[in-house]
Amino acid sequence: MIQHNSIHRFLHATAAAVAMAASFAIPAASQYNAGTSGAGKAIRTLASGQSGTVAGSVPSGPAINQVLHLTLQDAIRRSFQFNLGSIETSADTATARGERLLALSALLPHVSAGVSENVEQTDLATIGLKAPGIPSVIGPYSYSSADLSATQTLFSFASIQRLRAARSAEQAAQLNYQDTLDVVTLAVGNAYLEAIADQSRIVAQEAQVSSAMALYVQAEDELEAGTAPRIDVTQTAVQLHTEEYNLSVMRNNFAIAKLALARAIGLPLGQQFDLVDKLPYSDLETLSLYDALDMADKSRSDLRAALEVEKSAERALSAAKGERWPTLAVNGNYGDAGKTFGHSHGTFGFAAGVNVPVFSGRRIKGDIVEADAALRQRKAEAENLRGQIDYDVRKAFLNLNAAKEQVAVAQQNVALANENLARAKDRFTSGVTNSVEAVQAEQALAEANNQYISSLYDHNLAKLSLARALGVAHTDYQQYLGGN
Repeated sequence: MIQHNSIHRFLHATAAAVAMAASFAIPAASQYNAGTSGAGKAIRTLASGQSGTVAGSVPSGPAINQVLHLTLQDAIRRSFQFNLGSIETSADTATARGERLLALSALLPHVSAGVSENVEQTDLATIGLKAPGIPSVIGPYSYSSADLSATQTLFSFASIQRLRAARSAEQAAQLNYQDTLDVVTLAVGNAYLEAIADQSRIVAQEAQVSSAMALYVQAEDELEAGTAPRIDVTQTAVQLHTEEYNLSVMRNNFAIAKLALARAIGLPLGQQFDLVDKLPYSDLETLSLYDALDMADKSRSDLRAALEVEKSAERALSAAKGERWPTLAVNGNYGDAGKTFGHSHGTFGFAAGVNVPVFSGRRIKGDIVEADAALRQRKAEAENLRGQIDYDVRKAFLNLNAAKEQVAVAQQNVALANENLARAKDRFTSGVTNSVEAVQAEQALAEANNQYISSLYDHNLAKLSLARALGVAHTDYQQYLGGN
């Protein structure tokens, strides 16, 4: 029969898993000179907690020689199978199923059968028997036997309630698995978006290097022609080396971002891959805030799991109280024994009984107190999660609106920076100004490009975070991200 404490331990573990899934951290974006807006920082600081679980994975076999062309859909599909968070919560679901089967076994018949061949010899003196004319040692003698025995609990209120508690715990574990898929989708989506952003920075920075090289060559030509001082050559050379240094940093950041993505989705060790999806800016037609809050209240698997854990705790408390009730059980056996099976005779036995606890040394009272305390904890955790979901949805709306505004501003800034650089180059070529103005214009364009790329990253991550806040990330992420 499953023990009462086993139910409590499993309920506590399930509740901890529900709370843990709600607080998985998302790997921070490793960005060079990233935007420093409040929304950008808020989006990147998505959660705190067990980041190592969703960041880890089980590698999926040996690498292949071909370059793997990886889409976001491929990455998320692989993470469902190989991400450590997905694997562990799937195992938790199997554990919950095992706990339910153990609880069910206490209410089902237990039947066993056996066949034996026995050889014995008995020394009567060892049991205090000694009589004239009777040998002190009997045997050896042999006999064969076959038996079938069965036991059945006809009524146990505590066992019934434990089974119901285990069923609710299993349902909570299944919901927790669904919630973990949402968390994994957010983590892997963030890693993919970060890699895309780093790749875009490399493209923009390569253009910066080419532009800086053109300025340097022009300054050298003008120095040789005697129309520009050497300081212009020095300044443009410093700017060129600075841009080349920044390009090296960005390439390294991109390589690390790809490693983090491969680690999260369980790619084979050393597998070469590239990114197929670009996910450019696309607006999102969102629900109203109050519709979103209502949707999250119905869709968030972690909240539904927390309510199932609370229900399981209620039934565990009922089971603890039910230990004071009498239990009714029957058992019986039938056998066939004799010198041989051809010379044997049937034997049987049957018993039915009621067990009434009279004094349990305060054990039942202790179980009740423990179960009641666990129930209060589960209720508090469920209410706290309601508040967390409200916070998540409101925060996602704020971040999405802010990121949308920042994309528009960054686009305008890039256009202005390009225009300013073109004019600065014309002025430098015409000899109206020195290289300082052109170098400053180069730096302004680099910062504008970086802000634009960061704003696109923030906007896409904000949309994915909203999907997570609503509890639909792993099913509807493509609808929220859009793009190809």
